[in-house]
Amino acid sequence: MGTDTLRTPPADGAALRREQRGWYFYDWACSVYSTSVLTVFLGPYLTSVAESAADGDGYVHPLGVPVRAGSFFAYSVSLSVIVAVLVMPLVGAAADRTGRKKPLLAAAAYTGAGATTAMFFLDGDRYLLGGALLIVANAAQSVAMMLYNSYLPQIAPPEQRDAVSSRGWAFGYAAGSLVLVANLVLYTGHDRFGVSESTAVRICLASAGLWWGAFALIPLTRLRDRRSPTRGAAALPGFRQLAATVRDMRRHPLTLAFLLAYLVYNDGIQTVISQASVYGSEELDLGQSTLIGAVLLVQVLAVAGALTMGRLARAYGAKRTILGSLIAWTVTLAAGFFLPAGEPVWFFVLAAGIGLVLGGSQALSRSLFSHLVPPGKEAEYFSAYELSDRGMSWLGPLLFGLTYQLTGSYRDAIISLVVFFVLGFALLARVPVRRAIEEAGNPVPDRI
Repeated sequence: MGTDTLRTPPADGAALRREQRGWYFYDWACSVYSTSVLTVFLGPYLTSVAESAADGDGYVHPLGVPVRAGSFFAYSVSLSVIVAVLVMPLVGAAADRTGRKKPLLAAAAYTGAGATTAMFFLDGDRYLLGGALLIVANAAQSVAMMLYNSYLPQIAPPEQRDAVSSRGWAFGYAAGSLVLVANLVLYTGHDRFGVSESTAVRICLASAGLWWGAFALIPLTRLRDRRSPTRGAAALPGFRQLAATVRDMRRHPLTLAFLLAYLVYNDGIQTVISQASVYGSEELDLGQSTLIGAVLLVQVLAVAGALTMGRLARAYGAKRTILGSLIAWTVTLAAGFFLPAGEPVWFFVLAAGIGLVLGGSQALSRSLFSHLVPPGKEAEYFSAYELSDRGMSWLGPLLFGLTYQLTGSYRDAIISLVVFFVLGFALLARVPVRRAIEEAGNPVPDRI
């Protein structure tokens, strides 16, 4: 069986567009989890639940292990990454081997949506319940995103992938903005709605799960599975499968070179996202309402940024556009170093800069990587990509923390992250993407 079975989209243009629109809606479905749950509400709320269960010294004792209540959320996120590292390569290989991605996507999506909806019951001192639900939801989200991303080379011909990927990211950011506005209305006006602050947060958490589950029906209805040329191949345990994937990537060194560049600059992107609120609150003396408003601004402008950068990629190529976005990231961080304290308007300007480059740099990285994946190994390779996206972004926070520890300045800490964008730029600039696409066995778009 040839690779065209896997890579050639349906000949019917209307059927292809219908499948692409269904694909967009998975980003619409799941992005509210990342925005409302992980970015805004769950961290502070789960920490408060853990603190209410803590002993006199401020420790909780999951499975008898003493853990500071303030560290419980971070440890839970880290454990979810470990679970994802074990599961993603195994699921990715199974998806490629059987060609049945859709049932696996459904299982991952509804596991995550169910765990998120169950966060409504996270009250009192139920910190263990919160940690368990976070681990399940976050790991399921990673697995589902890996499967979702792996559809891209199957539903879009090479010349359309930048635009299709960018529209998917835009759908996600639009949904995140819409739900976050509704959440903030409920949270800030909870007294008017006759609920406590705690209940309002739990409703916000659960609504993200319900949204995720409801809109996941659209892609699961419209996406279709393709037969796999590797049907019947043996499955391997998680870490062994990941090692096998990496060994296979060594036969495609240019694909591996792109993944290394992505790992570096994406580490910088993820660190800016996670540490910007700390910088705003601790260095710039900004209040919680300002920080939440900045998150919302990032979400709104990321829609326009993703679509605009998708159009730029059609004119100048994905690689050049990504390189331009890395320059923009560097300029944004340099500007952030000079922000005056106590003046929210300049922090909103910084948030606007982040929003305009955030969605596009992520969307185009995904579409460019899709050209570098050998036919028949989409889910397997995207499991490694997803690990780079979610599981390997630890150097940035480490550098940020060490810089603050050594200098006592969050300004020095934020500017230290420039190294990831400069190094990522240098590594990506050295990747000959046309030759990389040819060596992966894929057709080369006219402009890449």
